[in-house]
Amino acid sequence: MSKNLLEIKDLSVSYGGIRAVKGISFEVPEGEVVTLIGANGAGKSSTLRSIAGLEKPAGGSILFDGKELVQMGTEQIVTTGITLVPEGRRVFPNLSVLENLKIGAYQRKDSLDQDIAWIYGLFPRLEERSWQMAGTLSGGEQQMLAIGRALMSKPKLIMMDEPSLGLAPIVVQGVFDIIKEINKQGVTILLVEQNANMALKAAHRAYVMETGKITLSGTGKELAENEEVKAAYLGKAKNK
Repeated sequence: MSKNLLEIKDLSVSYGGIRAVKGISFEVPEGEVVTLIGANGAGKSSTLRSIAGLEKPAGGSILFDGKELVQMGTEQIVTTGITLVPEGRRVFPNLSVLENLKIGAYQRKDSLDQDIAWIYGLFPRLEERSWQMAGTLSGGEQQMLAIGRALMSKPKLIMMDEPSLGLAPIVVQGVFDIIKEINKQGVTILLVEQNANMALKAAHRAYVMETGKITLSGTGKELAENEEVKAAYLGKAKNK
């Protein structure tokens, strides 16, 4: 049985007087794809941001590979082996594809050639556009670049926040194919995604978040077959 790479215990996140995340607990086992699904404002992105060190939790524990992260800054957290692909992609528009990839490895001192070749193998489109300015890429290509840039830090855990947002359905399928391929190559993935259907198909296990709390959990297949989940997130009416 695989060990838990990430353990969240009683995590709370507040903005002013508003509690966005209300004492949630969950695990991400090593080598798996785990997804958080839920409506806008459920607290999913706040959870990822607190794990990445971008938000200070109001309480609780974030244990990654045996280390407590709550008191660490973002740069320290990156060195432990966690990276975040943020919502909206956030590539550097005035830098080339290759320069964006190299920025993802800014803390590394070793040669990048092998990893750049690996990224280009995953995303042949990026190799074709290696010297193109990132701001001129399509939305799907920018999403590929954001994922590739995150992989350049050689993470043990890659977190993705809404990777399918704003993309055409055919592009979304390609993004999820890549998520499965990255996982097959040994990277653990924590995924926040509003496209519940695609997320549950890709996930080994899943959690449903509603108004800052986890209300359901199970394997991706179990939740995809759950009548409440079907009605709320998959656009399928409950059987009467």
